[in-house]
Amino acid sequence: MKRRPWAAFAALWGVVAFFPAAEAAEPPQFQVDPFWPQPLPNNWIFGQIASVAVDSKDHVWVLQRPRSLSEDEKGATLTPPRNKCCAPAPSVMEFDSDGNFIQGWGWPTVKPWVTNEHGITVDNKGFVWLGGNGENDSAVFKFTGDGKPVLTIGKLAPSGGSNDTTLLGKPADIEIDEDAHEAYIADGYGNHRVIVFDSETGAYKRHWGAYGHKPSDDKLAKYDPAAAPSQQFGNPVHCAKVSRDGLVYVCDRTNNRIQVFKKDGTFVTEWFYDKPTLGAGAVWDLNFWPDASQTWLFNIDGENNLLRILRRSDGAVVGGFGRSGRYAGQFHWV
Repeated sequence: MKRRPWAAFAALWGVVAFFPAAEAAEPPQFQVDPFWPQPLPNNWIFGQIASVAVDSKDHVWVLQRPRSLSEDEKGATLTPPRNKCCAPAPSVMEFDSDGNFIQGWGWPTVKPWVTNEHGITVDNKGFVWLGGNGENDSAVFKFTGDGKPVLTIGKLAPSGGSNDTTLLGKPADIEIDEDAHEAYIADGYGNHRVIVFDSETGAYKRHWGAYGHKPSDDKLAKYDPAAAPSQQFGNPVHCAKVSRDGLVYVCDRTNNRIQVFKKDGTFVTEWFYDKPTLGAGAVWDLNFWPDASQTWLFNIDGENNLLRILRRSDGAVVGGFGRSGRYAGQFHWV
């Protein structure tokens, strides 16, 4: 459960929110904080940051990729050492809201483990869910907060395609519906669907593709902003987020759109953003502002390297920040 998305923004982008009234009439504003998190212990260095989540204690969980480091970045661990710094940080890292490191675990000591880390969430009971988008990453894993395996959905094996109910296909993201005890999986880099499982037992529940159709693995035409909208999700299906009022918001990344569904997969509406965007697409991730009605929806765009603030009632863009760059407050593949 991502109780406070602004803390996740702080972890990934180094920003602090200025809060309007609880039932916000105006979109929130943000200011960069270049000092979050605090310096890491043990001569550690981050690799690529794959995902962040916030738990019920407002602790921030970071999923990062230690195997993405170059030899000069992990030079202190080579034989013989190449330089004084550094060593790979653990794949999963927990921080308090001030950015102080609490604990870490993951590759290579925790098994089973994904080939390439991608997507983390922490549910209300403190269980940590994560997936991967590497070769044979056809599963998501549920762990205790200190890294002990609890449940596996799927397995590390070649995918069975978009209508296989036992294996996933390089899943991008996991969302837990606490009331229904269901796990929504954006599936993903290999498949073209949202798929739902029981979050306690791992039993399959249902799945669907774009517009609520049965998904297909037929080869899709290259995205053309002038063409009619695709009747299938592109790759990757990059997020699936469940609102308090029972809607499911899906990131169809390379088709530059959000599709909205009821929990049973019934299509409700779709919104497009920066339709001319090519490459990796404009709709990478979503999260909700935490007022009672979840007034605002935050859309992360890793191709244009910005964050859009959307009015959730109609998807209109009402604000945002960011641009491509290397300075504090600027992004690259956010």
